[in-house]
Amino acid sequence: MALFSPLTPVFIAIICVLIGIVLKKTNGEKEKHETKSKPVSRPWVDEDLKDGTDHHLEEEEIDEEWQGLDENVAHIPFFTERYSEAEMIKRSQQFYELLNKRRSVRFLSDEPVPREVIDNVIRTAGTSPSGAHTEPWTFVVVQDPCLKHKIREIVEEEEEINYKKRMGDRWVNDLKRLRTNWIKEYLDTAPYLILIFKQVYGRLPNGKKKTHYYNEISVSIACGILLAALQ
Repeated sequence: MALFSPLTPVFIAIICVLIGIVLKKTNGEKEKHETKSKPVSRPWVDEDLKDGTDHHLEEEEIDEEWQGLDENVAHIPFFTERYSEAEMIKRSQQFYELLNKRRSVRFLSDEPVPREVIDNVIRTAGTSPSGAHTEPWTFVVVQDPCLKHKIREIVEEEEEINYKKRMGDRWVNDLKRLRTNWIKEYLDTAPYLILIFKQVYGRLPNGKKKTHYYNEISVSIACGILLAALQ
């Protein structure tokens, strides 16, 4: 009996085709599985900048997020006064000397301060840069003595927990030389309290959430400018 017949090449060709189809199907399923199991690529973010913001949005989420916003934002030309080198040195020195007088104190005066001054320093803080220009902050001014005292009670309760449980021995020991504790009489004494709230997200005109990028660090910068303005 002959080992090969005239039909043998045909059978071999059919077998090769079937093997190719099986291998292609197997590879396709493998690639599909890898695509599904592959984690979503996200941009690298420094640990100090993480604030709970989800920086990755699907395409349809982006469309929804910007729905209802005016895409034609008016361009505001930037003009600034130019100074001579001598004037720049003088102004920078004066600004340094002003801020160098700043101190972190726990004994405040109850002397009245014009409300207009408080409004102006808050406006100044509001000029701070922010992620995607979302301005994720809210400033609340408190003058009522009863409300200030309630705020003091809440703050002292949390601070006592900080000192006794959260901060740890090393942190508490480092503060001993400064003679600080959780008692904060100055919250009653100060004529005004400025409460600063971080907005994790905002609302669009259509009611949907608007992401506030880098809200933590944006508010921190605004607080720094507020402190500078208070000098």
